Amino acid sequence: MSLNDNLLGPDPTLLPDRPEAQAASDAGTDPAKIVRAYPDFSEAWALLAERALQSGDPVAGYAYARTGYHRGLDQLRRAGWKGFGPVPWSHRPNQGFLRALAALARAADEIGETDEHERCRKFLADSDPAAPAALGLV
Repeated sequence: MSLNDNLLGPDPTLLPDRPEAQAASDAGTDPAKIVRAYPDFSEAWALLAERALQSGDPVAGYAYARTGYHRGLDQLRRAGWKGFGPVPWSHRPNQGFLRALAALARAADEIGETDEHERCRKFLADSDPAAPAALGLV
């Protein structure tokens, strides 16, 4: 171990800002339109998943959430994430990935995929202990 190693674990992973995509989302633009313009923007996929779940379509919600989750994993890896460590909810660009992960947990629960629900719920809490409460997954 060198003097530069973090004894508390890995540093938090912070995804880069996406000003144009975030502005479209903040303005209430239809998430399907945002996805067509920014197909790797997890927040829009999460919004599509949340909308599908709210309308009673857990299969579509699962598909949208899984897409947002995988797009977010790709971005986390590019940002230096090694498959574990903090992904803070307080950092706005991380919220799309975390919302997609929470939506995936809810959709998995609704379609009876218990193991996936538990895995996603644990992953969310491991990413940031504040995220489950912020996303209504307590």
